[in-house]
Amino acid sequence: MTFEKTVIFRCGNEEYALPVEQVVSIEKLGRITPIPHLPNYLLGFSRVREELIPVIDFNRILYNRQSIGEQCRMIVLNTDIVNYALVVDEAKEILNFSPSEIQQVGLVNYSKTRYFTAVANLENRMITCVDPKILVNSLEGIREIIEYLHKMLENEKNVNA
Repeated sequence: MTFEKTVIFRCGNEEYALPVEQVVSIEKLGRITPIPHLPNYLLGFSRVREELIPVIDFNRILYNRQSIGEQCRMIVLNTDIVNYALVVDEAKEILNFSPSEIQQVGLVNYSKTRYFTAVANLENRMITCVDPKILVNSLEGIREIIEYLHKMLENEKNVNA
């Protein structure tokens, strides 16, 4: 996973980075269909560019509070496991990091923060790098949710056939 070109976003007072090659799009919060009894980090499902995807609230994962406000965005991510939207307080900019600015962090050994894979140490700010695949893999219950999503998509195909 390289973090040379990244999308910078904010949650709470902190800045985070995602590798630009895994970002499909950045969307305003659209219609999210909640499903009862899902983990609290999962807001529900949304249709983005004709694809039904799970919507995950990064603030709930980090701080156990919901992302709200006009600046909130859904960053749609592509992983080999599932495409999903990550709701963040604000999508800020695209930055290029030089290899000398990226430092691996020891937190990858801590099971709850494995998805923090590096820190970009810039002159006047520190930005935590998030691996989207590790993030989605680390979420409790995500396998069942992905299976549910695939069943919904199969049913949708059968109805439209």
